Amino acid sequence: MTSAPTTGLQLRSTVTSSGTLELGLVLVPVATPGPNEVVIKVEAAPINPSDLGLLLAGADLDTLESSMFEGSPVISARIEAKTLRALAGRIGESLAVGNEGAGMVISTGSSDDATALRGCSVAVAGGAMFSQYRTVDASQCLALPPGTPARLGASAFVNPLTALAMVETMRAEGHCALVHTAAASNLGQMLVRLCLEERVPLVNIVRRPEQAVILRELGSEYVVDSSSATFMSDLIDALRATSATLAFDATGGGSLASHILTGMEAAANSTGAPYSRYGSSTHKQVYIYGGLDSSPTVLTRNFGFAWGIGGFLLTPFLQKIGVEKLATMRQRVADSLTTTFASSYTREISLSEALEPAVIAQYARQATGEKFLITPHVT
Repeated sequence: MTSAPTTGLQLRSTVTSSGTLELGLVLVPVATPGPNEVVIKVEAAPINPSDLGLLLAGADLDTLESSMFEGSPVISARIEAKTLRALAGRIGESLAVGNEGAGMVISTGSSDDATALRGCSVAVAGGAMFSQYRTVDASQCLALPPGTPARLGASAFVNPLTALAMVETMRAEGHCALVHTAAASNLGQMLVRLCLEERVPLVNIVRRPEQAVILRELGSEYVVDSSSATFMSDLIDALRATSATLAFDATGGGSLASHILTGMEAAANSTGAPYSRYGSSTHKQVYIYGGLDSSPTVLTRNFGFAWGIGGFLLTPFLQKIGVEKLATMRQRVADSLTTTFASSYTREISLSEALEPAVIAQYARQATGEKFLITPHVT
């Protein structure tokens, strides 16, 4: 059994009071595990959209500058005053980044749960995963099937559990079908496979014709392209066919949420129900869970009064469902890491490469279908 080192590199993000983002690698102590804790040698950690807000803090990436400090790369960029106001709570704080990852347990505490993980490959959503080593509670770890490479388990939490949460939310709120935007992403492809397994009708909204091809090849029946001249009529046809009244929107800004609600209203009114000046009585719901479009969310209220729009975050959902339900969901993910919940990566990069301006520009684009994987021990 390999003993844990005393220190390891960790990627940190700091916002200064003068309005500067600073990114760098810091040598931090590796905490000695407590009785129910384990030390993980992190071998792979994905860069999720949810990581970018903490990592880049909304900085102007056109102002990125690179330098060296004590042999390590340091990145800086300017933050506009209006963005800085929203970051008041983190000014001056050096924050570790990375929601999830996977690696080998190299040291453990004395409890039975901890010692059972010795030498195992595990996935964990423990935060600060853009690190070479992490000490976490054994309960946070998901033991990967023997022989599973870390890169396959690295994305075992955020996207798979979000896909499952979308289906669970649909059922809990009494809907019968789903709409998903930016649907050709890693998460979107997982949701397609999951909905096919669960026999849940799914309307996929993509932004380019080639993305539609990807989803149709996965077996998706309802794919609409927002760049098409026939987008609204195609969307209404798909909503009418599926009776979908719940949408999860990854874009956030612009008018897409409004278009979806309008389409749902048109589909509901096509059923022959009596006219009402207040619109249909069918409740239509859009949850925004991403920010691919940073512009304001624009609603043109031509979809009656039976509607709702709100935010959706995975963590509050998981806290609400309870320990037993979460354990069931985690096990389902573990059993299907190479099928339903498989992830693909555009590029694997080291911690140092994650601080190269050209590389930052690439993963900050959040382009649909592109996903970067940090490999902390590769130089």
